[in-house]
Amino acid sequence: MGSASSGSHARPRSAVRRRFDLLFREIAKFGAVGGAGLLVNLLVFNLVRHVTGLQVVRASVIATVVAIVFNYIGFRYFTYRDRDKGGRTKELTLFLLFSVVGLVIENGVLYAATYGFGWDSPLQSNVFKFLGIGVATLFRFWSYRTWVFRALPAREAVASAESFLDAEPRPRVKVN
Repeated sequence: MGSASSGSHARPRSAVRRRFDLLFREIAKFGAVGGAGLLVNLLVFNLVRHVTGLQVVRASVIATVVAIVFNYIGFRYFTYRDRDKGGRTKELTLFLLFSVVGLVIENGVLYAATYGFGWDSPLQSNVFKFLGIGVATLFRFWSYRTWVFRALPAREAVASAESFLDAEPRPRVKVN
């Protein structure tokens, strides 16, 4: 009797474990694409800054736009390839909207450091560019997974049904 009761507690934990594993994989894929996008962003930033002589924030905005295009392709076809593909126009519109907010966050940090505090050496610019990317990434992860690359409702229903079927049968109580 003791083992039957302890067995029923193990099954819900496995459903929680599956959800954690899925979230961990999503974060890992998001991080892989984001890491590559970070490299693209920083490389383009430094290339544009040194080759063109543009001001720091303008060079950063160009680099961020290039990284946004790179990241959309990576997120759509790698990280969130199993998500709802219907309504691509809406998806792209939301992606661009949230990306622009991320661009403002990212470059706002760089702007404040450069023009607010006068920290504009190449090293300082890269540090604050990196810091801005980090802050904007938190916003982007939340907004992309919540609004842009939404889970398929059918998948959620199947997962819910599977977890229901995994549960041990419980005695039914007759209600009068």
